[in-house]
Amino acid sequence: MPLNVAILGASGYGGGELLRLLAVHPEAGSVRGASRRHAGRPFHASHPNLRGVVGSAFEAEIDWETFAAGPGTPVVFSAMPHGELAAQLETLERRWAALGLADRLVLVDLSGDFRLESGEVFAEAYGTPHPCPERLGSFVYGLPEWTRRDLVGARRIAAAGCFATALQLALLPLRGLDLGLVAASAVTGSSGSGAAPGDTTHHPTRAHDFRAYKVLRHQHLPEVLATMARAGIRGTVGFVPQSAPLVRGIFAALQFLLPPGLDGNDLSARAAAACDGEPFLRLVEGSPRVGAVTGSNFCDLAVAAAGRHAAVLVAIDNLVKGMAGQAIQCLNIALGLPENSGLRAAGPFPA
Repeated sequence: MPLNVAILGASGYGGGELLRLLAVHPEAGSVRGASRRHAGRPFHASHPNLRGVVGSAFEAEIDWETFAAGPGTPVVFSAMPHGELAAQLETLERRWAALGLADRLVLVDLSGDFRLESGEVFAEAYGTPHPCPERLGSFVYGLPEWTRRDLVGARRIAAAGCFATALQLALLPLRGLDLGLVAASAVTGSSGSGAAPGDTTHHPTRAHDFRAYKVLRHQHLPEVLATMARAGIRGTVGFVPQSAPLVRGIFAALQFLLPPGLDGNDLSARAAAACDGEPFLRLVEGSPRVGAVTGSNFCDLAVAAAGRHAAVLVAIDNLVKGMAGQAIQCLNIALGLPENSGLRAAGPFPA
């Protein structure tokens, strides 16, 4: 089943990771990438690691007629900044329908545009009205460990956010529990803010610093709360995201009191059951390490307990399991491909 792939926003970090991972995907046939800013330049002009690996060039925009005529299953990844796919979607859908693509094409969005189901929740989380609220709820939420069944056969997928992925994977052992107050923290690298440098991501202001940001108000928290509600996990979450002098990676921790009747052995058993059979979850002893997952689609998870005090710890690569790798994992499930196609590779160590 060759894949006929188009990547919108291919010059950013997410687009670069999609190109890197699809280069080793056994079903990836034609792969093209759009970037108005870099049109005509080779992919390696923005992604120097792809020199000699992926030889194509950026297109100003996708020629949808040529794309529709191509062989294989049509797939579109949108790695554009937040808000851009939502602003363009109605036009794109009309164009795809006119070319007979609408029902055949799989669209996987890496942005936050369609992860939430309510326009009100979206506006509160992102601070702006949604460009096409009528489309909210029409995308399947893309976090395989929680939504695998929903992803089978899906044609419109909204991949989970990077912080949301880390925190929700930490919730897997806690399904059905009444946790009361949960203290959540997560440390991320600078690549999570995108390729364009800013005041908070420019290397001189970040390399020897550590700070919190969007304290208790991060836009990924509603994704986490929605999963908690679906999974019967009761409690309130206070989330403090933190910016670290890393390029890649997220290290997240949930801290809570064990409900009466549960102890550390029960938590360990729950964690083992949650990881059993999951192709990208690895249960580790002690602390997960960001350096052990960097460049890979794996999530390392550990639990700890002392009396009633308990913690679940996870480490992921924000650009792979938290972004491009997860998008490909969702695509694999949607199309009935082996879930680990193009993804079962360890990252470098040391990172």
